[in-house]
Amino acid sequence: MQNYVNFDMSKPLDFIPIGRIAIDFNPTDMYMPLSKSSNFNKYVGGSPANIAVGLARLGCKVGFCGCVSDDQFGDYVVDYFKNEGIDTSHVTRAKNGEKIGLTFTEILSKSESSILMYRDNVADFCMTSEDIEEDYIASAKAIVVSGTALAKSPSREACLKAMLLAKKNNTRIIFDIDWRAYTWKSMDEVSVYYSLLAQNADIIMGSREEFDLTERIVGVKQSDPESAKYWQSFGASICVIKHGKEGSTAYTNDGKFYNIKPFPAVLLKGFGGGDGYGSSFLYSLLQGKDIIDCLEFGSASASILIAAHSCSDAMPSVKQVEDYIKKCKDEYGEMVARA
Repeated sequence: MQNYVNFDMSKPLDFIPIGRIAIDFNPTDMYMPLSKSSNFNKYVGGSPANIAVGLARLGCKVGFCGCVSDDQFGDYVVDYFKNEGIDTSHVTRAKNGEKIGLTFTEILSKSESSILMYRDNVADFCMTSEDIEEDYIASAKAIVVSGTALAKSPSREACLKAMLLAKKNNTRIIFDIDWRAYTWKSMDEVSVYYSLLAQNADIIMGSREEFDLTERIVGVKQSDPESAKYWQSFGASICVIKHGKEGSTAYTNDGKFYNIKPFPAVLLKGFGGGDGYGSSFLYSLLQGKDIIDCLEFGSASASILIAAHSCSDAMPSVKQVEDYIKKCKDEYGEMVARA
């Protein structure tokens, strides 16, 4: 296979996700409005945190750059990371009483979910450029920058510093667009800062809507092939564009593309699949798998996640993903998820 992304295999860490660690409260009395839900399970949340857990469960050596609250909830997420084998040496504590972000999930049906966010004066935006150390970034094969971390300063500058240090030290840059409307002041800001990351990224992952927002100012025609061609003109090797239930496509910088459909799943909730997808895709890429096999592994992991109550706690092992793919192929046929 063509090696689209060259990872420096001599580096001790595989991936360092950068961005928010939060706490999810998912209702155990399912399929009713949040106003009527009384009981919740607590989980580590936030897309980069979920991806970190997913990568660790798959056997990767994972670090993290982020900021959490200096209280019991901060203790909870740091201890959880440590138990998963994630290096927490660069997870800092907020210094002025900022609190960790809380997400209360409303699961109205198997396909209809929404979230209620508590993100005022939130700790993850307190990550500073001083928290980003060159030796740490240089120790990783890749960083995974979450787009949400670009929404406010000083977190924004911390991410841009990490990007520059990664380029300097032969560390690959993965941009998970991860747009959350409630964290941004304007759509122009979204486009400006997302474009800065995308122009420097080796791999860009996002939904069609997220690519549209990234391209709002630069004026791409906003079709998948045009998007991939544009960002690859700056140096991106792979653009993964997701279309939810319609599947996803990876565009590679040699003009090829690869499609995958979702695996069949017993749907429990309508969220969480993207982080499983991302971690499993990146793990597979690091293993040197063909692009279509990376997509298949990611798609299978996504289906496992949307059938589970949690996100972080449900991140699968390699064997669980492999067993799931085999089960689906035995039941539905070899090409079950391949377009």
